[in-house]
Amino acid sequence: MIAGIGVDIVDLARFERQIERTPRLVPRLFAESERGLSLHSLAARFAAKEALIKALGDSHGAGWHDMEVIGDEHGDPSFRLHGRAAEAAQARGITSLHVTMTHDAGVAIAFVVAERA
Repeated sequence: MIAGIGVDIVDLARFERQIERTPRLVPRLFAESERGLSLHSLAARFAAKEALIKALGDSHGAGWHDMEVIGDEHGDPSFRLHGRAAEAAQARGITSLHVTMTHDAGVAIAFVVAERA
């Protein structure tokens, strides 16, 4: 059963300007495993984290590192939740998360579906 959905869009040029202006945003927003990717990929991951917050309905107290976007052996994205984000998902009975991301035409977009059994 679908428990929540979330979508977010990031303007790539604006995201790039923010990162160039404030480079410390990268370690603040992204787990070590997410760093080193292209700015477009980082923007898509940021959109995924924002979409996850919307799909959960609330992630009060969760930090950006609590929502880690990882890829499987095929490159398909998923989440590894830690701390407050994991607690929020568990409290809402979320058993599965689905995420898709893309970046093209000046934007990065992510869509998240949260399911409960």
